[in-house]
Amino acid sequence: MTWTSFHRRGEVLRTVVDEVDARRDGMVPMDLPGVAETFRDELDLIAALSLRWHARLSGNVERALMGEPLDLGSAVALAWHQTCAELPGIRLLLDRCTDHPADAAMGAALAHAREKEWAGLAIAAGLASDGGAAAAAAGRRLVEDPARRGPDTPSQSQAARREPAATVDEPPTPSLVDRIRAVLAA
Repeated sequence: MTWTSFHRRGEVLRTVVDEVDARRDGMVPMDLPGVAETFRDELDLIAALSLRWHARLSGNVERALMGEPLDLGSAVALAWHQTCAELPGIRLLLDRCTDHPADAAMGAALAHAREKEWAGLAIAAGLASDGGAAAAAAGRRLVEDPARRGPDTPSQSQAARREPAATVDEPPTPSLVDRIRAVLAA
């Protein structure tokens, strides 16, 4: 892949993400300009969208775990729901294509990716130590538990839900990382 084709692929992928977020119908937008020339087939495009989803999810999980190191399960679940709010079209498309794949290869690949995602979430939440079937089941329960979804705004951080907003007179509470840095610096 040349540098130009790499950038072109990124531009087309951004257009696809914007379109699936706008449509929110779970359909693969192969009809968009540049998609057929950039991606081999639906599975290639879905793989790129899945990679975008997992990259965002990983970042959100890392940030959530840094902000809430004591309640890992809630932090991971909140990060998953936040990612759903940030990329709703991709999540709908992945779910639809997993539940109703165009062919057996797509169904197998997406089902495997979903199981791995759930297992990874369970491991991050401290509910499992390996990526087996039990971990996948724990991860699925974690993201499907309505009690872990939080208030009406899933993108709202857990810290903001738990603590009232600081007044002007109160200094902000330092994060765990800031406290560790202060101890090391002393």
